[in-house]
Amino acid sequence: MTGSRPVAVPGAREAHEEREEGAAATRWVWTAAWPVTAVFVLSNAATPLYVRWQREIGFSKGTLTVIFACYIVGLLGSLLVSGVVSDRVGRKPVLLPALGLAMAACAIFASASAVAALIVARLFSGIAVGAVVSAGMAAVTDVAGPGRRRLAALLASCAMVFGAGLGPLLAGVLGKGVFVLEAVLLAAAVLVVARMPVRRPVAPAKGAWVRTVAPAKDAWVRIPGVPRGSGGQLLMGIAVFAPGITATSFVLSLGPSLLSGLLDTTSPVAAGAMAFVMFLTATGAQFAVQRLDRRTILIAGAVSTTIGMGALIAAVRASSVPLLVAAALLAGAGQGMGQLGGLSLLNSTVPASRLAEANAALNVGGYVPAGVLPVTAGYLSDAAGLTTGATVFGAVLMALALVGGLVVLVGPPSSRRK
Repeated sequence: MTGSRPVAVPGAREAHEEREEGAAATRWVWTAAWPVTAVFVLSNAATPLYVRWQREIGFSKGTLTVIFACYIVGLLGSLLVSGVVSDRVGRKPVLLPALGLAMAACAIFASASAVAALIVARLFSGIAVGAVVSAGMAAVTDVAGPGRRRLAALLASCAMVFGAGLGPLLAGVLGKGVFVLEAVLLAAAVLVVARMPVRRPVAPAKGAWVRTVAPAKDAWVRIPGVPRGSGGQLLMGIAVFAPGITATSFVLSLGPSLLSGLLDTTSPVAAGAMAFVMFLTATGAQFAVQRLDRRTILIAGAVSTTIGMGALIAAVRASSVPLLVAAALLAGAGQGMGQLGGLSLLNSTVPASRLAEANAALNVGGYVPAGVLPVTAGYLSDAAGLTTGATVFGAVLMALALVGGLVVLVGPPSSRRK
């Protein structure tokens, strides 16, 4: 009829607004992952430069692994605090100081001329990373909301491993100039965190904080844990994530020394490229398996780490660069799948009020062996040779990865769900 007005469809405006809000939320999930990437660029940026520092300053393979492990010490200390504080007072009060500490680490690395400076810079880096893997990853989940928790776990995990791989590649090309670039990346991360749409946490009811080991109910510093009913999921995640990240930690700490011996070169580009492709594989593996059920992802991670350590042993016994690269790629895939599976299990069972602490618990379980075993291998290499040290390390980690796979096989049935 002429002159008639269009009839509004009931609910059409509301549906359009919901779609717009959903698209904005999805964009923020990706954006919120940026601070994780930025800090993890720093976490391994020094890797290709260790051989150069070792030559210029003069220190042993054992000292090299101690410098590397100081990062783990800082990270573990941070995890004892950052997860609980983040869940109680919010993500931003934890993330902003961590980003400032990361910037300080960049300045120290850029001017380092002594072992003490490298130790302090690594310690600061570890503290910043500890805050990010607890509060930063939880912030990604907060922004995603209940309907995008699986996407949040994928992006947070991929942001971590992609940044960890990008740092060594940039350092191999730029040398110490990488720390200037990293300071810029961290400044951008500060802006993201400042604008991030996360709410302050609601104070839990009295007695709602469930402890796993800490005797003080209101302790701010404690070994992080998970609520009752989520312990099995945490154990399964640690069982696979721990061997995977320990394998990549070995490649990061002693991989440049292995390459320099096999290729007779101290070029930071070669070491940086190997670390980059290792973590690029970790990123790609997570996207490849994201639609599988969580138990399958974890079992695949355990298998990958096991085969990778077999390749490492074969590489050092046969002095084979291709086998060493294959070991690094398999280690990266093992860490990536173990990390994704563990985070997905926690995201599916742990409430937001305990999620940062749960993330911290997963990383404590992973980083303790990642700090201890490579240091042990480093000193064993000084005493008995790099071939012996790498062989013993690979055999021990193969056994741990196999045990991790068995833990997943007998784990709770809820882990089978996507």
